[in-house]
Amino acid sequence: MTAQRPETAETIIIGAGSAECVIARRLVDAGRPVTLIEAGSDDANPHIDHLSTLGMLWHSDQDWDYYTTPQPGAAGRRIHLPRGRVMGGSHALNAGIWVRGDRWDYDTWSHELGCEGWSWEEVLPVFRKIENYDGGASGTRGGEGPLDVVVDFPRNPLMEDLVEACRETGLPLNPDYNSGTVDGVSRMQLTIRDGHRFNTWRAYLKPIVGDPRLSILTDVQVRRILFEGRRAVGVEVEGADGVRELSAERVVLAAGALNSPEILLRSGVGPGEELREVGIEPVHDLPGVGRNLHDHLLSPVVYTTEGAPVPAGEVTVAEVHFFDRSDPGLPAPDTQPIFFSVPMYAENAQPPQEPVAENGFTLQGGLVRPHSRGQVRLTGPAPDDPIGIDLGALQDQRDVDALVASVRQCRAIGRAEALSAWAPRELYPGPDVADEDLEDYVRGSVVTYHHQVGTCRMGRDEEAVVDPSTFAVYGTDGLFVADASIIPQVPTGNTNAPSVMIGERAASALVDSP
Repeated sequence: MTAQRPETAETIIIGAGSAECVIARRLVDAGRPVTLIEAGSDDANPHIDHLSTLGMLWHSDQDWDYYTTPQPGAAGRRIHLPRGRVMGGSHALNAGIWVRGDRWDYDTWSHELGCEGWSWEEVLPVFRKIENYDGGASGTRGGEGPLDVVVDFPRNPLMEDLVEACRETGLPLNPDYNSGTVDGVSRMQLTIRDGHRFNTWRAYLKPIVGDPRLSILTDVQVRRILFEGRRAVGVEVEGADGVRELSAERVVLAAGALNSPEILLRSGVGPGEELREVGIEPVHDLPGVGRNLHDHLLSPVVYTTEGAPVPAGEVTVAEVHFFDRSDPGLPAPDTQPIFFSVPMYAENAQPPQEPVAENGFTLQGGLVRPHSRGQVRLTGPAPDDPIGIDLGALQDQRDVDALVASVRQCRAIGRAEALSAWAPRELYPGPDVADEDLEDYVRGSVVTYHHQVGTCRMGRDEEAVVDPSTFAVYGTDGLFVADASIIPQVPTGNTNAPSVMIGERAASALVDSP
């Protein structure tokens, strides 16, 4: 992509991920000039097209390749956090799974967490506006939006048997988990077109590249936001031609749950005492920046098959998931196991006394209602000083108990009669690990589900960073945040769909503002 390089802009958008591409497109459609800045390059890597090879993107040039600090709750391990550094952002690296979440999530945001206007009934029209759902438009689903959401794609026979295995163990079939209630086992809905990845970059923004109101700078990293007093007036960036400044009437920060707080902190917006400790003079003491970090977590149950070999998925390696409650008294599901048609061994934790099998499948136990919270902090004042990412993984015993329950449930599904033709044999955690001894296994194998949120959360209390109506950063002028970092409590399920919805809502607010 040929970068255009204006020195001034009406609106600068930082990042080119799920929400950012939506915001840029909607502003351009409204006749508003936009300069979008992306630290990565165009999405030319062929692995981006194919959901089945997403693992090849990890540790690549398109991955920020973050790791957490050592996590005491995860056996002291540092957990890899892949994040997209490319046009399309993390929607260029993810599994393309479209999950809105449960009605309860949004009603909780609105009624209990100070985010009035974000109830299920209020966000539902926005989700419908986004979707081009091949299952058909309805009162809950959209059929004319720019983003393809596909349920009718070639299915792996193993995955179809796993649906039956779930039903055999007592889970109900949920034909559309995006209707407001997620409970039960479902066939996944994917953001694909012609079997290939279709993200917001490709759906919203790429079709209007060349519009004179849209300027895109790639391979340009934002070092900090520039202020006059507390008013954002531009950004300092670094690219092939060195460090320079770009002025703007307003700045929209949408770099994700790790990079958005980082840029605010480097710009002097955040907890004042912590900023001074690393040599940054505060512009605005805003204590919630970087805090409230949380994520969904997974722990794998891996099988090889001694019957039929597992066929490769035509479109993806993940086709089925289910939502359930580790405690029947919970108001919404807190677990989301996800099934893969390949063996996925936990990093640095290979199965004891077993060869690593290439043929097999994985049932990932999944935690989607974490109580643990972490923080993003700076380790120094320089732009190349790494950020410290403490996920707080499994520091709350309730999270451990829920994830153990999910792994135990996955093991039961693996023993279901519906899978008899495959003759699965558990490799990991392995037959020598009893259900009552799973806690150590879970702590030693847990990985991210790539759903970090909350580090610039919206709300009305003293720890809130962003106004839930305007997306403005409290205590500043001309500065907005609109991405997964503003989510106050992670929704039940994958976070890409909520991020796209946030982009649409932020765009509407920005179009209407001066």
